[in-house]
Amino acid sequence: VGKWHLTPDEDMNLAAPRTSWPLGRGFERFYGFHGGETHQFAPWLVHDNHFVDQPRSINEGYHLTEDLVDHAIEDVFDLRAIDADKPFFLYLATGACHSPHHAPQTWLDHYRGRFDHGWDVEREQTVERQRDLGVIPAHTELSPRPDWVPAWDSLGSSEQKLYARFMEAFGAYLSHTDAQIGRLLEALEETGDLDNTLVLLLSDNGASSEGGPNGSVNDARPWNLVGRPLDEAIERIDEIGGPRLHNNYPWGWTVAGNTPFRRWKREVHEGGVADPLIVSWPAGITSVGEVRTQYTHAIDLVPTLLELLEMDPPEELAGVTQTPMAGTSFAHTLSDPDVPSNRHTQYFEMFGCQALYHDGWKAVSFHPIHTAEPGLDQVAWELYDLINDPAECNDLSDQDPGRLASMIEKWWEEAEKYQVLPLDNRPFSEFTLGRPPGAAAHRSLVVYHPGAGMVPEEAVPPLFNRSHALRADVEIPESGCEGVLLSLGNLQGGFSFFVQQNRLVYVHNLVGKQWVRIEAETELLLGEQCLEARFTRTGNNQGQIQLLSDDRLLGEGPIERFTPMRWNLTGAGLHCGADPGLPVCNDYESPFSFTATLHRVTLEVLGEATVDQKAQADIAVIRQ
Repeated sequence: VGKWHLTPDEDMNLAAPRTSWPLGRGFERFYGFHGGETHQFAPWLVHDNHFVDQPRSINEGYHLTEDLVDHAIEDVFDLRAIDADKPFFLYLATGACHSPHHAPQTWLDHYRGRFDHGWDVEREQTVERQRDLGVIPAHTELSPRPDWVPAWDSLGSSEQKLYARFMEAFGAYLSHTDAQIGRLLEALEETGDLDNTLVLLLSDNGASSEGGPNGSVNDARPWNLVGRPLDEAIERIDEIGGPRLHNNYPWGWTVAGNTPFRRWKREVHEGGVADPLIVSWPAGITSVGEVRTQYTHAIDLVPTLLELLEMDPPEELAGVTQTPMAGTSFAHTLSDPDVPSNRHTQYFEMFGCQALYHDGWKAVSFHPIHTAEPGLDQVAWELYDLINDPAECNDLSDQDPGRLASMIEKWWEEAEKYQVLPLDNRPFSEFTLGRPPGAAAHRSLVVYHPGAGMVPEEAVPPLFNRSHALRADVEIPESGCEGVLLSLGNLQGGFSFFVQQNRLVYVHNLVGKQWVRIEAETELLLGEQCLEARFTRTGNNQGQIQLLSDDRLLGEGPIERFTPMRWNLTGAGLHCGADPGLPVCNDYESPFSFTATLHRVTLEVLGEATVDQKAQADIAVIRQ
């Protein structure tokens, strides 16, 4: 239930094989979403092997996390209605707390003013609570605030108010998620399963820096080389956390979220890789509220479960010999806080950043993403004694060069053993750009029909920087009509081709920053006709829209900046005959279904698709 980020983009559509979808990977039920993130109020939803609409509208109080937990509970109830004893594995991966940071208004109100003290004070308060709770050793230092994050007291009042509001949305998002997990546990108690259910609750990486230095009201902006100006965020401050924005907090809160550690997600200092793990099993673990400090890695989870279940992993599956598991069980630590860890060594690598843990010591390097300097073979390594310095504050590389050299050598051995090599810090190298494109990239003419399933953005022929036409075959009655003919995206970016007050309209939404509405000057005639929105490219990422009926010009206008690379990041795809969920523009309310007869909409693209690989690489750097 929830996030499934294991299917290639080209296979996340209704014509694709389902072998990499959850049911194709061994699960019996699935309800959730594809990709790395989705809109929490208007998500891209998948039920088993097909797409579905959200069960309630935004105005009816829908939120994805509640919906996911509803389905998780339903799945357990369905099972217990048939079989009272069958064991089950429930994998619940919420969209939280990945951006966008969305929460119901009551939770946003709960956090008003809670972070007005700023990230510096928050870090100090957090590390004290961590020490008091025993989740970090009492001697742990707080890593210094990095120089690329300004002191809170150096900010103006408007910046402080804005940045606090960003963090309020994150806090509301997380607490709301916690409440939903509580509902799931209550349901397990209702069925009598809670005592004998092993619950593992964990995060997947350190806090993210993708909001940039000032935070973000739309994370799709960098993908299209569109700025995220501070004044716009200040002006829209009351929308933060709600459905109209794709908000993400600024770097200062990233650093605070990783207290007491250094750096963040996508890197391999502790701020990028250290995560909390909560384990509960009332029938099997007598200890309650205790802390374990043995070194453990995510790859140890499955071996631990197998040991507790007294099962051996299969040597062969579906005729394929299985690679031996690299992890080791930590089951023995659940009953003994002082027993040594079974894990002695673990490598890390992310975009050219390298690290090795070995028996309480850590060697680690940082290399900027997508830059040649200083070179992956020239980067400086650091050395830390994690037993005495868990937050990596005191680099001992100069004091113990022999240990560092042996650990670096060991990293290369582990990297070769586990197929890490060759190293590459380019997010858009030939390893990714060299993959074959999906079928949509080769199609110049596609026909869409009303009532068909959503078509993901990745499965739509690329319209970026090329001439194209949308042609709708319709029948207009004497009473007139209105509604969407074809739409792609949502309020965070996209386009909509529709009829309003019996006039043809095209709206282009540049990542929630600029809406261009082009409207016909005359009303539509009655009867059968072909309605067309024709985009003629006149320059780089710009062109002219003409609105036509049977080649009769009804209106036209320029689009000075056409979306260059991505419509949005939340999975809002193409719909024929409606614009469900969060609409592309403010001109109508969703779903604004077409009220007359719509036979089909044909999309035709002219000229070759263009991909600016350098711009995509620049984007990867911006998103850091």
